[in-house]
Amino acid sequence: MRHAFCLLILGAATPASAHFLQALPDADVLPDGGQVTIDLTFTHPFDGGPVMEMERPVQVGVMSGGHVTDLQTALTERPVDGAMAWRLNHDLIEPGANVFYVQPQPYWEPAEQKSIIHYTKVIVDSFASGDGWDQLVGFPVEILPLTRPTGLWQGNSFTGVVLRDGVPAPFAEIEVEYVNTVGLEAPNDAFVTQVLRTDVNGTFTYTMPFAGWWGFAALIDGPQTPAPDGTMAGLELGGLIWVHTTAREGH
Repeated sequence: MRHAFCLLILGAATPASAHFLQALPDADVLPDGGQVTIDLTFTHPFDGGPVMEMERPVQVGVMSGGHVTDLQTALTERPVDGAMAWRLNHDLIEPGANVFYVQPQPYWEPAEQKSIIHYTKVIVDSFASGDGWDQLVGFPVEILPLTRPTGLWQGNSFTGVVLRDGVPAPFAEIEVEYVNTVGLEAPNDAFVTQVLRTDVNGTFTYTMPFAGWWGFAALIDGPQTPAPDGTMAGLELGGLIWVHTTAREGH
């Protein structure tokens, strides 16, 4: 994973874009409920690729109103650019926030000589209720939103707390990338992946300048784990949340 700029305490910048497990619904708010489609792709969001092979997730589901629904049977294969990706459809019939979550298989990154597990979630608000958006899945690394992550305007700020095993993680690194479907050109590589750190209380804030989907990835080193050749190697644990912003009229 790579770096760039942002608010609070800044991380050092290095070129190239970051790995993100994209979990992108076709809408962040369904005013009348109904079916939502979510595409799961392991890729570099700003660059739009390359797409990396994603094995069938360890778990995928949705939390709503305190209830958990396993969605493994809702997954269908959806190859992208020759690599495996996934899609799921789910009907939202009750008002409230639906926290869709994914635990992927570990991904071995030879360039960094480590495995990557990105615990990922995205919230879809059914019937525009505005309720239940801060439910926690209970992942080893997870972002607790302090800003409701649905119904946001372009230019709004997003604030969250990074939790490691349920405890706020001070000075944790956050990588932020924009899903660049509009052909935005970065002045240089430093602009591709924005980087910031949490404060002493594990809290961070980032202002989203463009309309569209934004990925926030809290990155924490995990225990050593076996590499494909049997030797011990590093493990990157990521807690990801996806947030959507909508363009203002005339902008």
